[in-house]
Amino acid sequence: MSTKRNALGKGLSALLENANTDITNTRLEGDAKVVGSVSNIEISKIETNPFQPRTQFDEDALNELAGSIKEHGIIQPITVRKLGYDKYQLISGERRFRASQLAGLTSVPAYIRIANDQAMLEMALVENIQRENLDAIEVAISYKRLIDECSLTQEQLSQKVSKQRSTITNYLRLLKLPVEIQLGIREGDITMGHARALINIEDADKQLAIYQQIVLNDLSVRDVEDIARGAKSDLPTSKGKTNAKDNTKGVLTLEQKQIVDDLRAVFNAKVVISKDEKGKGKILIPFKSDNDLKRILDLLDA
Repeated sequence: MSTKRNALGKGLSALLENANTDITNTRLEGDAKVVGSVSNIEISKIETNPFQPRTQFDEDALNELAGSIKEHGIIQPITVRKLGYDKYQLISGERRFRASQLAGLTSVPAYIRIANDQAMLEMALVENIQRENLDAIEVAISYKRLIDECSLTQEQLSQKVSKQRSTITNYLRLLKLPVEIQLGIREGDITMGHARALINIEDADKQLAIYQQIVLNDLSVRDVEDIARGAKSDLPTSKGKTNAKDNTKGVLTLEQKQIVDDLRAVFNAKVVISKDEKGKGKILIPFKSDNDLKRILDLLDA
């Protein structure tokens, strides 16, 4: 059976990861001191923020997010303030926090802050963005934290990180893509160029259908841009050509999406089901090595 992936990845989890910023070792010096990076914290030890201005949360949206968290884990950690020994208060991420409770999680990944560490947090995040090994989603999350937690405008942020404001906007828009596509970006299944083309498609189901075609048929960025503009009648695939209309209209049903989830759990692989508007399609089970192929074949023979 599959094991749950660490949705956080290595880049952001390495933020401030050294002896001088460890929670158990750090003494507060002056008015601003970051006390830690990302840690898994028991939900029972986190209290909600009494000053949270938002009090109403859409129940259906929370249940949908809870289902996503069960399947994919938490992409963007919550942020908490350390109140005392083993006691924390939520600063941001209440939707993720509530959905994690609905999903039955006992702990969540969290950035740990103290009350007056604004300057250090800002400096650390800006420094982190400069790392060369960050994927696009990690960069987007860092940008969002700088805007949300450091009260920066996109214009101010663009000056701090020496990027065009349009670049900042493009990264932030990635966080509006479905979680499955965000994971595809993190795992290198699609590029930033593919993602930017998908963002221009408003319908989430259509985004997912095209994403599956990118993975299945190795579509180029130009192919996806043409689909988004509705300007191309056919697209190259691994077996010749297929109609672009099929790619965008062959959306999986909820039952078929559940089948994909079940197959992924069985094979511990990114199984993809694609179909055309007539209902015809194929199942792709990718493998990473000869040994991985043998493992999958053994499961098929079982």
